[in-house]
Amino acid sequence: MAGIVRIAGRAIPFGRANVDTDLIIPAAHLKTVSRLGLGRYAFEPLRREAGNVFDEPEFSGAPILIAGANFGCGSSREHAVWALCDLGIQAVIAPSFSDIFAANAFRNGLVTVVLPPEAIDRLLAVAGQGRFLIDLETMEVSSAHGDRFDFELDPSRRESLMTAGDEIGLTLTHDAEIAAYEAGSVFRTWAMPPPSA
Repeated sequence: MAGIVRIAGRAIPFGRANVDTDLIIPAAHLKTVSRLGLGRYAFEPLRREAGNVFDEPEFSGAPILIAGANFGCGSSREHAVWALCDLGIQAVIAPSFSDIFAANAFRNGLVTVVLPPEAIDRLLAVAGQGRFLIDLETMEVSSAHGDRFDFELDPSRRESLMTAGDEIGLTLTHDAEIAAYEAGSVFRTWAMPPPSA
């Protein structure tokens, strides 16, 4: 996984609220442990409908998805994040996310940006008219129309996303302290207290 500092490109104006992981990737496609190829099943029930936004040529290859509140609710399936990433989505912008989905997204390098509903409405309105930029350095989403929206991200998650670090890598940054602790405590002998009378 490469570090992510900026994501630039078109945004798919999805906008639907309460999108659960069953809609993101149906259960029939969960029999794999491979992340590759799951993008073709992303939003499969919706993509069967003519004129769905996911198959519009103007949004082909778009790295950003704009969604409604409570995105990623439902089961804890990590496959939902894998499917989005395999589809080419690098970031989802929504008013709120399921906690489990947000954690899975972070662990797999998918950026989740929380913006207020009014900002989402504006981005949905201009999505068909230009590119967007999500900047993790400035913590800002901007549009080709001059819109600028600040967002927040947990500082450790932000740093990990930007440096392509993960939770193991973060732990290993404390390798010297861990080694010192282990050297001082792992081989310590413990005296048993005498039995009480």
